[in-house]
This record gives sequence, structure tokens and C-alpha cells, in this order.
Amino acid sequence: MAVQEDDSVVRPPDGGTMRLPEPPVDTQAPVDPVEGLRGAAPEDADRAAKRSLFDDFEALFDDARTYVDAELSYQKSRAGFVADRLKKAVAFGLVGAYFGVLATVALAVGLIIALTPLITAWGATALVVIALLLIAFLLIRRARQAWNELSGAMNSTEDEPAQND
Repeated sequence: MAVQEDDSVVRPPDGGTMRLPEPPVDTQAPVDPVEGLRGAAPEDADRAAKRSLFDDFEALFDDARTYVDAELSYQKSRAGFVADRLKKAVAFGLVGAYFGVLATVALAVGLIIALTPLITAWGATALVVIALLLIAFLLIRRARQAWNELSGAMNSTEDEPAQND
């Protein structure tokens, strides 16, 4: 069994001396304040030492330009997508409104034909026209109320809700 006299010398059982290997020495370079990296190669340290504030601003400007170019490309593609979808929405909306008007005309003609035996042709026509005008009036009044609320919210400098008609 080995007996230790100090930390670096160990006496083997045969009486000779044997030295323990030295602990590993930290061979890494200290932290470079410019690069902030441990163990940077000497050429990196030289390059960092030669770099000026102007070079840093130039790199920052190049990075900003790259970011702006990427953002503009993204927004252009986004705008193209929105324009395409808006075009489709308007086209389908107009065709839908057209068929809605055709259906309303067909309903009006059908009501006039159905009511003619009960209240004569003129009475049926008058009743259908008055009913459609009443519905149109109520819808326009509701649209005006929504418009006033919208414009009141946009023009209001106070925190009070807009007044309804």
C-alpha cells in the first residue's frame, strides 16, 4: 500500500519515488473584451484589435440594410397575397349580390302573382312594393346609425360613446 508524504510524491511499495502528473494548466486564452470569446485564435484577436468604430457602424448599417430588404420583401409578398384575396372577395361578393337582387325580384314577382287573386293585381303590387320599401328604409336607417357610430368613434377626442340617432 502506498503512503503519501505530500500531494506530489507517492512512495510505491518497492521504495522508489514516483511523481504524480502535474495538473492540467489552463491553456485557453483569457476572455477577449472585443470578441468576448474564450480561446480565440491569435489572428481573430489581431483582427478585433484593428477593427474600428467606423467598421462596427458599417457592419451595423449593412445588417440594418439586410433587415430592411428582407422586411420589404416580406411586406411585398404579403401585400400581393392580400390584393389577390381582396380581388377574389370583391368578385364573389358582387356576383353574390347580383344573385341576391335576382332572388329578391323573383320573390317580389312571385308574391304579386300569389296575392293577385286575393287583393287584385294593383293591390298585390302596392302591398309588395310597400313591404320592400319598408324593409329598405329600416336597413338604410340601420346603416346610417352604424356609419354615425363609426364616424363618431373616429372623430371623437373624448372618451364618451357616440350619441345614437
